[in-house]
Amino acid sequence: MAGFLRGKQAGIQNDLSAAILPGLFAPDDQARFGINSQVSCLAYNPVQSLLAIGTNETSFGSGQIYIFGQNRVQVVLPLPRRASVKTLQFVSDRLISLDSKNELIIWDLATGKKIANYSPPGVVMALVTDPMLDWALIGLQNGEVIAFDIDREKLAPLRLPNFWRERNPRSRLLSIVAMQLHPRDIGQLLIGYTEGACIYSFKQARPIKYFDYEVPVGAPGGDSDPEAAEKARRPRLTNVFWHPTGTFVGTAYDDASMVFWDPKDGRIVMARTLTDCHVNKPGTISTAFGNTPGTLAIKEPFARIAWCCKDNPDDTGILIAGGAVTTLPQKGLTFLELGPTPVYATSTWPILTDHFKTKKQHFLPTPEGAEIVDFCLVPRQSPHFAGGQNPIAVIALLTSGELITLSFPSGYPISPTNQLHPSVCFVHPFVTSIAVTPVDRGRWLGMTESRQQGPQLVKGGAEATHPMKRFEARNIIQMAHGDGTVRIWDAGHADELENSTVLQVDIARALARYDDVNITTMSMGSSTGEFAVGTATGEVVIYRWGGNKLYGREAPQAVETVTGGITDISTRAEPPLKEGLQPFVLYDMAQGPITALKMSDVGFVGIGSEGGVFSIIDLRGPAVIFKSSTADFAKADKRSSFIKKGSSSSASGKDWPVVIEFGVMTLEGDNYSSIACFVGTNMGKVATFKILPQANGGYSAQFAGVTSLADKIISIAPIVADTGRPAAATGPSVAGLRDGRQTHGTLVVATQTEVRIFKPATAKGAHKSWDDFLCDAARVTEFEDRGFALVGVFGDGTTRAYSLPGLKEIGVAKLSMLDKTRTTSAVVTSSGDILGWTGPSEIAMISVWGTGQPLPKSLDKLYNPQAIVPPRPTISNIQWISGTQYVSPTDLDLLIGGPDRPPSKRMMAAAAEEDRLARLGSPGSARIPGSQSTEGWGEYMTRQLNERTEKLNIMGDSMDNLQENSAGWAEDVNKYISKQKRNLVLGGLTGKWF
Repeated sequence: MAGFLRGKQAGIQNDLSAAILPGLFAPDDQARFGINSQVSCLAYNPVQSLLAIGTNETSFGSGQIYIFGQNRVQVVLPLPRRASVKTLQFVSDRLISLDSKNELIIWDLATGKKIANYSPPGVVMALVTDPMLDWALIGLQNGEVIAFDIDREKLAPLRLPNFWRERNPRSRLLSIVAMQLHPRDIGQLLIGYTEGACIYSFKQARPIKYFDYEVPVGAPGGDSDPEAAEKARRPRLTNVFWHPTGTFVGTAYDDASMVFWDPKDGRIVMARTLTDCHVNKPGTISTAFGNTPGTLAIKEPFARIAWCCKDNPDDTGILIAGGAVTTLPQKGLTFLELGPTPVYATSTWPILTDHFKTKKQHFLPTPEGAEIVDFCLVPRQSPHFAGGQNPIAVIALLTSGELITLSFPSGYPISPTNQLHPSVCFVHPFVTSIAVTPVDRGRWLGMTESRQQGPQLVKGGAEATHPMKRFEARNIIQMAHGDGTVRIWDAGHADELENSTVLQVDIARALARYDDVNITTMSMGSSTGEFAVGTATGEVVIYRWGGNKLYGREAPQAVETVTGGITDISTRAEPPLKEGLQPFVLYDMAQGPITALKMSDVGFVGIGSEGGVFSIIDLRGPAVIFKSSTADFAKADKRSSFIKKGSSSSASGKDWPVVIEFGVMTLEGDNYSSIACFVGTNMGKVATFKILPQANGGYSAQFAGVTSLADKIISIAPIVADTGRPAAATGPSVAGLRDGRQTHGTLVVATQTEVRIFKPATAKGAHKSWDDFLCDAARVTEFEDRGFALVGVFGDGTTRAYSLPGLKEIGVAKLSMLDKTRTTSAVVTSSGDILGWTGPSEIAMISVWGTGQPLPKSLDKLYNPQAIVPPRPTISNIQWISGTQYVSPTDLDLLIGGPDRPPSKRMMAAAAEEDRLARLGSPGSARIPGSQSTEGWGEYMTRQLNERTEKLNIMGDSMDNLQENSAGWAEDVNKYISKQKRNLVLGGLTGKWF
């Protein structure tokens, strides 16, 4: 009976929800976008072209591993227990993760499943892997090194003791801090302890060189305190790294100094900081700030150091995070460009020393107020040389948890738009707010911007096939970032994305300022694609799709913003953007932050500010056709004292618009339909304005009436009373006004504590109150052409559906995945999708008209078996002839795994391929490199010795031949000179006497 009465009161004769049964309201958890928690680590695979991101365990959930590929390729790997991800490393078709619980997990990229895990006997301080090896070398807090067999998924027999304790038994707290394999010779491992470093030889089964650094008395070292030079110091080691060819060894210390060593004899080549050289020599005077008289500055610790190289591994540079003084106004990365490495065999010691004075020093700046805690290089092709060969970019992790991508080595910011997955954009930089608009499919398919862009950074993986939903409007998300940019992309309906590209607009550039740019609200036209953005300083920027007249160049003259008026800002377009959303006009309202904004599909924009001012702009001018204060609404409201009697919000206070909608309908008391604008305020008023055409071709707006509700307006939905369809202001509905077509509509208005259905502008209508919970978001939704219902998100963590016009509860469901503290920012779409925050940088998409399905697992493919890891660099012929012992991967398998280790799966696959080719009679059936050899260890050593002896004999023969040739040449020269002398003497005598 109550539902029947409400229908009569609302003026709606039909049950608009008759075909929606309670069992149909069963929300499906469809998708996640963003990063669930704070980013903790990064890894990049240049062979598969994949980016992996690990997160920390927080109150919003356990740490997770995200793997991103091209376009929308994304796979999430949840940890088996709550922990933070500390380290990620790619190894061939595996991903190795180490978490805060010291659990090593091996993931299969082909299936996305965990295939093995291992908990070492102690705290893991360093993890070393190699793309071509089956071993994970684990450095423990007690100084020992153990090896885990990635292929056989078990612990290897190799166990290295604490070599530094053996060298110095009186030392205490000798923990491993870093390790790195020789970039060319896998038989050498550089191990860094807290007091020093050593090189361990797998072949000789012992350390072959130690590096012990002591700053002598009188040397400045890396300390900022001049008094520290009065005594000898032993700074604590924090990092170790190899030169890309193994020519030098680098160590870094907690006094912000770096020491470069000769690994052959263990001598110091250079000790320096970012600014000073020879800091280990007494009498050296530092000119850096903090070391000069009258200045004092603390230096940042080294976060990470990477020795990079070009295609030529001898042309190198060092990328450093940290090591600078904390008083610098600009933070960032430092790149020491060293240039070509001198030839060690022919260079003098001063030449080697001067090499580390750097050819040039570059600074890669980061945003103000944030320091870099880690970075990940993006190599073009090779995964070797510790991932530092010929990098094209660097992705840096900031202390705030945000990411920033910089070009290398120039340091220019790279926008993640259409470079990285939209989920990565949530932390690149942080998202401040989102808006969702159902955009017509045809309109969205045509919105593909043309922008100058560098090469793609992530190109791996393949998207899974999804069902097509061609006739539904696309869920277009507008995402505002802290740096003043807005990215626009299609979240879809868990279906195939026909246009997966991302659009970008730069609000800071449109405002002609780059500080104090805080976006408060956004709105996009459903059929026009026009876009409006409001800021906290009272400006509204309006964008239209089109071409850039100033493509590739800056505007010749700056445009001054008109305060309180409209400014043409088309010349503020981004030079790299050839076609896309271009800045159209700027409306400087100057009445406080913009609180409400609505872009209609018929050329009108409604704007409300916190100052209580409401304006309507006609984009045909463009011109402001209406401007009024919300205080005028209260004067026109004759019944507010009766309606709001007993309401908690009835106390007098400041009022401002919070919701704006446009529609076409016949208002109360009229016998014609018109364009109407409905404005809801934070004090519960709903004002109606009529937009009427003028004789001069323009439009004017006039106040039609106001209705007062209990409290803050959450949503306003104009619907057609007979069918329930939206009575939106669209091109066809406005065109029908010329023919006198009438639309009998009504408003469905939801507030925090009630919902009301009434005919605007002042009718009372029907209402229903919510006494036990508050409504945070609501929308009239359509269910598969069967009917319409009001769907809301409530403060108790639930979603409910109510019938129209009876307002009877159809169903209720818990939204346990959403963050209850941010449900006020949730969005309900007209198709019944809910997009709400699950954490600081992640949103969930839930479809309420489903079957109660949980979040599905991604079916995207990550691993490409045709992308083969290139061969690992090895020692040169000169190094081999000079006595460097070459260790092959097969040798290392024997040295680490022991003689009882069976052939690896990779070797067995190679052997099977060899047998297959042999059966087919293929000429390429020779033994495949890396396959298991039947040669014994003694035979292998004999063959190596014979080959080396043969090479040396060849070299000796060559030297003998060179000596004989040189002697013969010298003899011929002597004969020639003697003959010339004899001819000179005889010629003189002949000329004198004859």
